[in-house]
Amino acid sequence: MNVKLVFCCRRRPELSLEEFQRTWLDDHGPLVKRVRERLPQMRRYVQSHLLPGPASEGLRASRGAAEPYDGITEVWFDSIDDLGGDGEEALEGARQLLEDEGRFLDLPRCAVFLTREHEIF
Repeated sequence: MNVKLVFCCRRRPELSLEEFQRTWLDDHGPLVKRVRERLPQMRRYVQSHLLPGPASEGLRASRGAAEPYDGITEVWFDSIDDLGGDGEEALEGARQLLEDEGRFLDLPRCAVFLTREHEIF
């Protein structure tokens, strides 16, 4: 069973969208890549950044949806058992990621959950 961690991200209020996206991509992205050495169970990591503007706003308004997230992170694992990693190295890697996330994410306003994909086409 493939498992995907989905992290719906909201930026800290003092950051512009541009500052947030730059920090997330240029600082946090490389950190995740380095931490993967400690957490090789992470099979794939993808950041999807919000595209603000009339098209996004039109989609949101047409559904009466809430304000958009600033982006989402997806991390693939082979199984739920792989989420925690193994040993102190994995714990240290997870600690580094959480510490860094606090620099640019408004964590209480984010959402994180596990999913299983069902490909339709």
